[in-house]
Amino acid sequence: MLYGISPSGDNGIFSTKRAGDGMKLTDTFLRGLKATGKAKKHPDGEGLYLFVSPTGGKLWRMDYRFDGKRKTLSLGAYPAVSLADVRARRQTAKAQLAQGVDPAAHKQAVKAAVRAEATNSFEVVAREWLNKYKESWIPRHGAKILSRLERDIFPIIGGKTVGSVTALELLAALRQIEARGANDTARRTLQNCGQIFRYAIATGRAERDTAADLRDALTPVRHVSFATITEPKAIGALLRDIDAYSGNLIVQAALRIAPYVFVRPGELRRAEWAEFDLAGAEWRIPAGRMKMRQVHIVPLARQVLGVLEDLRQYTGAGRFLFPSMRANTAPISDMTLLAGLRRLGYGKEDMTVHGFRSMASTLLNEQGYNRDWIERQLAHGERNSVRAAYNYAEYLPERRRMMQEFADYLDGLRAQAGPSCRTCGA
Repeated sequence: MLYGISPSGDNGIFSTKRAGDGMKLTDTFLRGLKATGKAKKHPDGEGLYLFVSPTGGKLWRMDYRFDGKRKTLSLGAYPAVSLADVRARRQTAKAQLAQGVDPAAHKQAVKAAVRAEATNSFEVVAREWLNKYKESWIPRHGAKILSRLERDIFPIIGGKTVGSVTALELLAALRQIEARGANDTARRTLQNCGQIFRYAIATGRAERDTAADLRDALTPVRHVSFATITEPKAIGALLRDIDAYSGNLIVQAALRIAPYVFVRPGELRRAEWAEFDLAGAEWRIPAGRMKMRQVHIVPLARQVLGVLEDLRQYTGAGRFLFPSMRANTAPISDMTLLAGLRRLGYGKEDMTVHGFRSMASTLLNEQGYNRDWIERQLAHGERNSVRAAYNYAEYLPERRRMMQEFADYLDGLRAQAGPSCRTCGA
């Protein structure tokens, strides 16, 4: 068959007519089309036709003219796109042409937008951010963040382009967390979302931090501090009670060291002999065991060295300073140390293992030590991770002096304290 093609205007469709008649396509005709080994066009009018390839592939196309140029718009394959559907698409293309819009260019723009949404969605950006920074966190910290996002955030805004997420949409997700009574988790999740938005800004995929609009929108969190003792006389009594502890020797050693090094409980109980330089009076905790994934140096006072020398006779041949009583290939548990305090008569409202950190922070600040020395020794997070990576030894001479003076101060409190009734019957 021969077909005539004539333009119907500068911006418009081509007129495609079957040579000799003006018949349009029918479903019956289309279903009967077979491969002939040659390419053929079967017009339906107004530029629309079905292109049949030599092998039998059936593709809908529409010829039109835009800005003086002949163009072709692909409209899908038959029978996935039916005759009725393709005619509706032709009408849409005609409407676009009437408005001065190039249908093919519009189609490509829509595809690009879909691709951009897929690659710039909140979930994609969030996972990219997590992957980039996870090496700077301990594994369980990154796992907690991912769990929060997967449970509460991704199902609601994960598929939206990160730059299009509104404050109300994010708030709706956070409200669901609050509805479970997890107000602290809601706030932590908001903080994580803010970090993700700021990462999106830095990588050119968002213009502003939507999370910043919600700082005052969540339920205030009542922070519960770890129970601690800060009254000097009571501290002296606690130290005497630890010295009189009649339970497991390893637990007693850990409790004796805790007030002098004030590291986190997990850092203390997982301490390994390979990390200690007793001659140099230094404990260097690897980055992998620290909360902020930075090496941490703990200067060891003479009092701590004395405890370690005694302890080495019992556990020095193994890996851990404080091995589990069940298997020396694992450290003691959090509950083991806590049970030691409870055995001494200190309830959960009186003292916790973590409370030794609060105790040291309070006393050192009250005694006027430089706040930067104290914060560095407590290994609180450095906002600038690059700076922190090089500053783990910052103020080290000053911290050595502070740690020894603090140890001597604790010994003075112990000496001044009389016997405590807490130890009776221990």
